[in-house]
Amino acid sequence: MIEMIEKCKQIVVEIYNKFDASHDFAHIERVMNNAEKILDKEPSASEEVVRFAVLLHDIEDAKYKSDDNPSVLEILQAIGVNDELSEKVLACIESVSFSGGNALDIKSIDGAIVRDADRLDAIGAVGIARTFAFGGARGRKLYDTDEMVRNNMSEIEYRSKETASVTHFYEKLLLLKDLMVTEEGKRLAEQRHDYMEGFLKQLDREIGS
Repeated sequence: MIEMIEKCKQIVVEIYNKFDASHDFAHIERVMNNAEKILDKEPSASEEVVRFAVLLHDIEDAKYKSDDNPSVLEILQAIGVNDELSEKVLACIESVSFSGGNALDIKSIDGAIVRDADRLDAIGAVGIARTFAFGGARGRKLYDTDEMVRNNMSEIEYRSKETASVTHFYEKLLLLKDLMVTEEGKRLAEQRHDYMEGFLKQLDREIGS
């Protein structure tokens, strides 16, 4: 299994490094590090499912999906992962996306670990850096003090409007702490959340809003 995970890594590195800095392979490495910390506290979880899901969770992200890239299932089949394990990995990945607060229900501890690990990388200092990296890559404003924060969005509404980067904090990032599932995820999210709040207060002072 270690060999298959390594083969998977070799395939996805080339794909992720075509994405912008908010979703490149460094993001995958950080999510894996977060997942390993949570795995240590969750002995009933499948390390294999978690590792494959982390490596593959953004391959078919709607923001980056391309016909030039293989699908998650195609990658799993190419490296020889059996159908049962593939189904578990796919189910795990399906529940990761925030989707404007419309994420699918968690169906396993493996899914909870991967979702929490990914969301931890969306908050704190790294989360701040990733937000502005993504916004810069898409030509978005840093902030817009006149922009209304949206609540109770559908997935289509969430994805259809290109809001300013700071607005994204209020529509998603500041919500993630209370959406963590695992106890370790909740613990790790606390300090990162506080850091973001401090950043936003300082930003408000500097722009005079």
